[in-house]
Amino acid sequence: MTNFDRRRFLQGGAVLAGGLAFGGGLLPAWARSAAPTLPTLSGEEIALTIDHAKVRIDGKPGHAVAINGTVPGPLIRLKEGQNVRIKVTNKLDEDTSIHWHGLILPFQMDGVPGVSFPGIKPGETFVYEFPVVQSGTYWYHSHSGLQEQEGHYGAIIIDPKGEEPAPYDREHMVVLSDYSFLHPHTVMRKLKAQAGYFNKQKQTVGGLVAGKDQTFKERVEWSAMRMDPTDVLDVTGSTYTYLINGHGPKDNWTALFQPGERVRFRFVNAGAMTIFNVRFPGLKMSVVQADGLHVQPVTVEEFQISPAETYDVILEPKEDRAYALVAEAADRSGMGVATFAPRAGMKAEAPPLRERPLLTMRDMGMDMTGMEGMDHDMAMRDPVNAPGVKLTPGVQMISPMAVDRVGDAPQGLDKVDHRVLRYTDLVALEPNPDVRAPSREMEIHLTGNMERFMWAFDGEAFSPIKKPIPFRLNERVRIHLVNDSMMAHPIHLHGHFFEVLNGHPGRYPRKHTVNVPPGGKISFDFTADAPGDWAFHCHLLFHMHAGMFNVVTVRPIDGGAQ
Repeated sequence: MTNFDRRRFLQGGAVLAGGLAFGGGLLPAWARSAAPTLPTLSGEEIALTIDHAKVRIDGKPGHAVAINGTVPGPLIRLKEGQNVRIKVTNKLDEDTSIHWHGLILPFQMDGVPGVSFPGIKPGETFVYEFPVVQSGTYWYHSHSGLQEQEGHYGAIIIDPKGEEPAPYDREHMVVLSDYSFLHPHTVMRKLKAQAGYFNKQKQTVGGLVAGKDQTFKERVEWSAMRMDPTDVLDVTGSTYTYLINGHGPKDNWTALFQPGERVRFRFVNAGAMTIFNVRFPGLKMSVVQADGLHVQPVTVEEFQISPAETYDVILEPKEDRAYALVAEAADRSGMGVATFAPRAGMKAEAPPLRERPLLTMRDMGMDMTGMEGMDHDMAMRDPVNAPGVKLTPGVQMISPMAVDRVGDAPQGLDKVDHRVLRYTDLVALEPNPDVRAPSREMEIHLTGNMERFMWAFDGEAFSPIKKPIPFRLNERVRIHLVNDSMMAHPIHLHGHFFEVLNGHPGRYPRKHTVNVPPGGKISFDFTADAPGDWAFHCHLLFHMHAGMFNVVTVRPIDGGAQ
């Protein structure tokens, strides 16, 4: 694909407010917001400093790795078509990096140590320089160690050259994240020692006597498989405080509106390990963008956002009252809370936490209909069901009946009494730029051993000697992601957008991250149009750190035959 075609492929995104121009004395909507805003940097020369910082979370002091002294780091606001030079200085006593998540750029600027560059040594400055060829809502974060968990992340908005197809009057940037007062290496050690360490919502004998949750027969079956149906998230509200723009629930971060306005919220999930369910009780949302690219507007009352995903929504509050902004952890062990109100100082009461969800046999990749009498342990480990998977100690189970779950309601939201966003609701606003049939297909299994907290692709954890996944420049490939574990995995491919196969051919949603439900599979097509070496990994930070990572190579780099 030519540079021109690649740029056109990724058009779509963020905006001049309501299609308004800067001329005529009119300011863009983002400049008219009266809510507390993130510090914002723009222009062709930007300077960032990575250093330790003290933070206060709900009034309690803590430690962070901060960017320019703040968590989240500054909002970086760019313009499609500009060039940018970002100077990053490392004041830590360890290496650091910045990955520009979802941005299309030369692979040497992608910011993954050991893959695209050597990293930034203590005391050194690295200059990222690249053309801005797209628009939309994106973000940036460390790809070094576990610094992302400590606060090393921030948001990016890229305004488009042209008009915005979803006009609005005001906008708010919302960065969701999770914070622990424990050092992330301590969190990792506890997970390795006891994978369910942070799960304080396990089933009890009292719950069984009261007729709650599973029946006795179901509990026996799950116990025989050594599986816990309450194990939805590895790290939970027992240690996490859930943040909205760096603020805990007690801080009452407030986004303002005037009744009758169209208000755009740009959501980024910068959480290390938390899948959030987002809603404004009493208001409907129109989803207009997914992962920075336009989609046909779809009205919902709740959406699930996994780490690394972004969603842009528009709300139209009519009443002169305060609403709660709720970002509830998928296991319902806690929530981030903010206020959406017509005046500062107002506070909306958040609803109580909902009942925590339980995993089912479907989440295990096991539809037990017609499987009576089958030995569960054998069903979970039969290697015939997963050719190509190495049966290492890191493979605890293989889903014998994994099914395409792209149309399922998000995990835990299948029984709510309002409309929730499903991947099948997403339809690209612009036609897909490459509709060639794939020349080949590939199946990649997401494997793990929850008891040992080991994670991998195809049973083989990442190591310096692991073979990368090779592609030819500009080839068209269909990838089937099969989740053989009982945990969801948001899978991110650097340097590319792919088309999620969701029943809308020609207008498949183009994303850079897709959340694969437990026991399920999701497929996507992509064009390998970015030469270089690119990271491919689960965006649950501790899963990536434990081995669910690989490198995608696209060749040739310097031209030549395909």
